[in-house]
Amino acid sequence: MGSLVERVSMKIFAYVHGNNLVYNTCWEDPRIDKQALNLTGDDVVFVITSAGCNALSYAIGGARRVYCADMNYRQNATLDLKIAGIKELDYETFFQLFGKGRLPNVEKIYREKLRAHLPKQSQRYWDRYIKKFFDNPSKTFYFCGTSGFLAYLINKYVDFRGLRKPIDAIINAKSVKEQKEIWMGIREKFWSPTMRFFVNQDATMAMAGVPKDQRKQIETTYGKLVPYVQECLDAVFCVLPTEDNYFWRVYSTGSYTKECCPEYLTEEGFSFLKKGAVDNISTYTGTVEQFLRSGLDQKINKFILLDHMDWLSDKYYDALVAEWDAILSAAAPNARVLWRSGGLDTSGYIDRVPVNLHGKKMLLRDILEYRSQEAAELHKCCRVHTYGSFYIADVRNA
Repeated sequence: MGSLVERVSMKIFAYVHGNNLVYNTCWEDPRIDKQALNLTGDDVVFVITSAGCNALSYAIGGARRVYCADMNYRQNATLDLKIAGIKELDYETFFQLFGKGRLPNVEKIYREKLRAHLPKQSQRYWDRYIKKFFDNPSKTFYFCGTSGFLAYLINKYVDFRGLRKPIDAIINAKSVKEQKEIWMGIREKFWSPTMRFFVNQDATMAMAGVPKDQRKQIETTYGKLVPYVQECLDAVFCVLPTEDNYFWRVYSTGSYTKECCPEYLTEEGFSFLKKGAVDNISTYTGTVEQFLRSGLDQKINKFILLDHMDWLSDKYYDALVAEWDAILSAAAPNARVLWRSGGLDTSGYIDRVPVNLHGKKMLLRDILEYRSQEAAELHKCCRVHTYGSFYIADVRNA
């Protein structure tokens, strides 16, 4: 029975990710990434694309080159549209598009100003979805895609339970004390048996981009999924200020404000990118390994691997081994690698990866120098706060 359930779960996840835009915004905090990376004008960065928000942030941070790769071409299409918009639109129009997530007459603007600047595959995608996602009277772009639709459903639940006013009050609170008082007053009502059941479903996790292998990482630590999500929400609403938490604002309201938004949506960030920094970003559709073996003309010294290694930790372990072989081949001396996990400890599957370095066979743990204290301190400040752990490691003798 267990294996059948697992196969069904994997098929659901594969269907969701193989047929949809999953992430309409990045769900990793670039503020702590940039502190960990200490970016300079000499840095060549690799990042898994997701929705491209953080790639733009690294470019604003001064990186010389930002390579982005994703298996899902729709994710690259999202970043490609942002890049075209930065190049061709004024700030106010661009903010309407990706800040408000709704731009009237978007199809005309897309055809006249943006389409010609997109790769063919991205053109085909946005030819079909530009109006549906950005000129929809019933919902904004941030309630589209699978993660956005999940947020949309939860917002419908919030309205149904009569929780809209307190949730809005939390998002707009001016102090952590105020947030905590409001959340603790509605917490029990929010976590009804219906919500607990909904969160616990594999289909729900698939919409959020959490495959079965990553769920296992979470459940190894927490026993069950729901207590983990409850702990995450408690931290977001009771410990961290919501005033600048654009991650939770956008999924609670469907849009950003100019005061609370990703860096590329600020007037200063947009202007910096428009002056040329956006030209330093490129997209590639394929796996991490495929990209790193595609014939790069320069070594990479900063790698941001998000949480995807959780996905490869069990049934796709050979792919993880091959990926690290490619990382080491593409890495500049003393390269730095960042990653996240749903669990509290990735050593069980990361450290035992066999690698070849300069003709020597060894384990990954022998060549990674972890910056554990720095990572732990930064992780406490993560505004997303849905990951169990955060890692910073330098590759010795790369």
